[in-house]
Amino acid sequence: MATQTKDYYAALGVKKSASAEEIRRAFRKLARKYHPDVNPGDKSAEEKFKAISEANEVLSDPKKRKIYDQLGFYSDNIDPAAAEAYARGGPTGAGGFGGFPGGQAGAGGGQGVHFDFGGFDFSDMFEGATKGRSGGSRAGGGFRDIFSGMFGGGRAGAAGREEGPEPGTDLEYQVNVPFWTAIRGGVMRLNITRRDACSNCHGKGYRESTGVCPQCKGSGQVTQTGGRMKFNVPCPACNGTGKNISACSVCGGGGTIERSEPLEVRIKPGTRDGQRIRLAGKGNAGTRGGQAGDLYVIIRTGDHPIFQRQSDDIHLTVPVSASEAALGSKIEVPTIDGRTLLKIPPGTQSGQKLRLREKGVPSATQEGRRGDEIVEIKVTVPMPRDERTKELFRELAKLNPEDPRVELWSKV
Repeated sequence: MATQTKDYYAALGVKKSASAEEIRRAFRKLARKYHPDVNPGDKSAEEKFKAISEANEVLSDPKKRKIYDQLGFYSDNIDPAAAEAYARGGPTGAGGFGGFPGGQAGAGGGQGVHFDFGGFDFSDMFEGATKGRSGGSRAGGGFRDIFSGMFGGGRAGAAGREEGPEPGTDLEYQVNVPFWTAIRGGVMRLNITRRDACSNCHGKGYRESTGVCPQCKGSGQVTQTGGRMKFNVPCPACNGTGKNISACSVCGGGGTIERSEPLEVRIKPGTRDGQRIRLAGKGNAGTRGGQAGDLYVIIRTGDHPIFQRQSDDIHLTVPVSASEAALGSKIEVPTIDGRTLLKIPPGTQSGQKLRLREKGVPSATQEGRRGDEIVEIKVTVPMPRDERTKELFRELAKLNPEDPRVELWSKV
């Protein structure tokens, strides 16, 4: 989207200091008034609706609005950093292109760009842009071509594009960790694929040769024109250095190459499923001396046949006989540390849960803290093997005539 020097605030009927909410309300009010569905066949209303929609698109977006406030117009091709630099470097200190006095508008618009707007008619530029879109001809350059070159959108030439250090991106790897390794800790070995700095060009993306840049002849600048305007910009072939440089033959100008690297990851005791382990500087390499990203190893813990882990607690189901549950008992139960005794209180019911304090998993984040083991009791009823056993159960039923379903029926 490229726009002319229009007063968007006036289009919406708000002040330049209007808040985002005030702009939103103003647009909604005008949109209801001028919407084509409300004014069928009314060309004037249709044009008005387009104008307020364009104004709202720019002013409702904080980034676009900032560029518009700095320069007096907005284009998708304008680099925000370049607009900021121009606004700071304007002759009046206020920055922007709004309200040209007819003389020089000052130098700015980014690194090493110098231009003169004296006697320049902006309508010619916008007219050229319109003709280019409608008639298929881009003669005269037009708004997009001019400002893409002025604010960085038109710079080409990977060989010389050294715009400063860029940090590398982060990487994520999922690692399956066995149950006991996550509990007790250990070391996992893995191979990761990451982008590393090219050793041929030391991450720059280009190689330097003897002589000077053939495009700018060593000056570091080239002249571009747009309409009636001429301005000097950094040479795209050497990025303003004036040196004879070419894209690295190994990395193709990217500054990084892909390679596999073996790594050892230390797993702390008590590491949980889904936990992220950060390895600083083990992500993709940065370019032009930029800092490497980080590697995040995401832990996926394995299961166990009888132990179920929930956070730092261990859950376990243990069968007990009817007599042990009825009379009470002490039984051996497994824990992650080995066997231990569990006291079964008399009258323990099936499904009841008993807790073994600090028999769970050591905490990976709080030193000295451990979870518990939660033992769920499962009462097993023996199958009578002979008549004597059956007689004993009948005698037991006479001694304990209570109906275990009384409470159930009371709730029906």
